Amino acid sequence: MHGRLLFVIATALLLSMTARADLKASLEAAMASDIRTPEERARDAQRKPIETLGFFGLKEDMRVLELLPGGGWYTKLLGPALAEHGKLYVAIGTQAIAPLVAEGKLPAVEIVEQGGTLVRPEGERRIQIDGLQIPVQDIDMVLTFRNLHNFTEAGRKALNAEAFRVLKSGGLYGVKDHTRRHMQADDNENWRRMDPVQMIKEIEAAGFEFVDYSTLHYTPDDELRYEVGRASVTNNSDRFTLLFRKP
Repeated sequence: MHGRLLFVIATALLLSMTARADLKASLEAAMASDIRTPEERARDAQRKPIETLGFFGLKEDMRVLELLPGGGWYTKLLGPALAEHGKLYVAIGTQAIAPLVAEGKLPAVEIVEQGGTLVRPEGERRIQIDGLQIPVQDIDMVLTFRNLHNFTEAGRKALNAEAFRVLKSGGLYGVKDHTRRHMQADDNENWRRMDPVQMIKEIEAAGFEFVDYSTLHYTPDDELRYEVGRASVTNNSDRFTLLFRKP
């Protein structure tokens, strides 16, 4: 019995190692794809996509929803990596990658049209969300990169609630954003930074369990004082990387 248990454990470990190696190879192939620009490739060392997606627990057979893909930096990696065994959906702010999908350059990516209204109230830097609904369900993983800072507190609440709703039980929610000093109030320099403790509290309030954090994007020489677009900070901001699970 003892030997059989050891065999089962060893087999499970071997399968896990094989799956990780296969995912790494798929991501490396995607990173070398012609669909990526030289500017995107130049960010690889700083953004550490293989390590970051590994921390989030990505697997090749997952159904993944990426929120606010922007220019598609991660989309161009996730789509090909999930193409054979999984699926990538993208929602909210998909205008930049829509032509790539329409031209067949991202054939495994499906754009999902969300319901609801996104509006920036007059005098407000951040976006409000009313009636958000994303028509997918039983998703294995939801990811969003450097986007929480774009939304009001109510907007983040709506985003987190919808991420919770579309995930299956046990599904994972990974977020990354620019770090702000704990409990620091908004000002002109820090408004695109977020307090990671506050983000944990907000995401837990949506029903998620906090799983772990990563120091992959810890940047000791970012003093957390300046706007992330400043020349001294751009591409070198400290960024929190947090992982949550739906019970």
